[in-house]
Amino acid sequence: MKARRPCSRPAATTVPENAADTVANAIAQKAKLRARWRLNLLAGSIAFAVAASGILPLAAAAPAERPVTTRSAVNAELAERAPEEFREFYAARNWSPLWLTDTGTVRPAVFALLRDAEDAHLDGLRPGTLKTRDLRRALDRVGDRTPASRARLELAASRVYAAYVSAVRAAARAPMLYESAALTPVVPATGAALQEAERAPSLDHHVADMGWMHPLYAPLRRALLQPDLGEAERRIVEMNLERIRALPAWPADRYVLVDAAGQRLWMYEKGRPVDSMRVVVGKTAEPTPMMAGYLRFAILNPYWNVPVDLAASRIARNVLDHGQSYLKAGRYQVLSGWDDDATVVNPAKVDWHAVAEGRQEIRVRQLPGGTNFMGRVKFMFPNTLGIYLHDTPDKDLMQKDDRTFSSGCVRLEDASRFGRWLFGKPLPRKVAGAEKRVELPKPVPVYITYLTAFPESTGPANESAIAFRSDPYGRDGVSRAVPSVPAFSRDAVAAMR
Repeated sequence: MKARRPCSRPAATTVPENAADTVANAIAQKAKLRARWRLNLLAGSIAFAVAASGILPLAAAAPAERPVTTRSAVNAELAERAPEEFREFYAARNWSPLWLTDTGTVRPAVFALLRDAEDAHLDGLRPGTLKTRDLRRALDRVGDRTPASRARLELAASRVYAAYVSAVRAAARAPMLYESAALTPVVPATGAALQEAERAPSLDHHVADMGWMHPLYAPLRRALLQPDLGEAERRIVEMNLERIRALPAWPADRYVLVDAAGQRLWMYEKGRPVDSMRVVVGKTAEPTPMMAGYLRFAILNPYWNVPVDLAASRIARNVLDHGQSYLKAGRYQVLSGWDDDATVVNPAKVDWHAVAEGRQEIRVRQLPGGTNFMGRVKFMFPNTLGIYLHDTPDKDLMQKDDRTFSSGCVRLEDASRFGRWLFGKPLPRKVAGAEKRVELPKPVPVYITYLTAFPESTGPANESAIAFRSDPYGRDGVSRAVPSVPAFSRDAVAAMR
């Protein structure tokens, strides 16, 4: 359908011969509607006065006809009243309302939007900057069904929505190392924010669930409305909201989310988790960082390049205690350096005392297979910190509640299952040689966050519970009592307001 042009007043010299009749007809139609509305109001006043005098019963005092709102009349009002920043969006909709039904009824999304915007302090914002008063006044006059009134309500809702979406996306968020600016949350322009709402399968669900934010955001935010939430818990929730604000609402159709505090990995498709598994993350002395990158390839039969500090504290100490047989039993090699063309060095020529004392650095790697620390495969998202996801032979660690044992990398409970999801097919189990690189056809985003307060489903629709977790890296800076798990639901919170 071709978009209707905005109403305007062209210069007399440029008006086509038949345009004057079209404009005159539109003005006449609008005048008839307004006149009809005034007559209805007058009839209602007269009827009420007659009924009050006792001449007629009060039941007969209603006007003969309520003011009529037609869709075309509301569209015409929007074409006349829409400000410049909205005109392109509404013109593409043929000036059709977004926040009203075909019969002019206000959608539930409007009331949910106003509630959340008036509680914007929960997002670290000032509600007064979101222009909620105009929308509140429009809803207070919701009984006025004239086209002009409905158009004012429609535009007020769009103003609040666009301002709120942009403000929450731009609100304070926790630091995160991004490989690319393409991985960061985007603050949308007015038109883009409205188009996002327009594309939602359900506008009501989109607003109620704050669909412009990551799916974890709205249920965690609702916890702040719980009256029995303690001050320490409230602060923890606020800090975790900042961490979630560092995640885009929809990074890609497929992406990976790792929670270092919960020591768990999720695989997301089309905005929903489709699988998850336990992981081992960095120990408290070597915490797994909050970061984002693109998974680009896997390496089958990988070497394990031993970190320099572990080469000193573990490898060198064991060589001094057990001799060079330790290296042979563990299938370790010493290399001349970190370059790709590094050569194998005779371990007898290494000053292991100097290595153990930190006076000399060496490169040690473990050969593929057997008890190799990387297991069968590692999944790479190149970054300056040397962090990646990988298999592990130490499966028993996955059964522990506290799984902070690595040197910063993420060990997977089931690397084969993860690889099958990532590549869409099983990875080869038998590979000749070491370090076989398998490229991903399309990079997949991976986000590593740290959530010490997490919304968990408890069964019925819209019901969740907040799980307060330990803070192994001390990033919350809040002294904890025994963690509580307050239950809440979207509907219950709405009823509390």
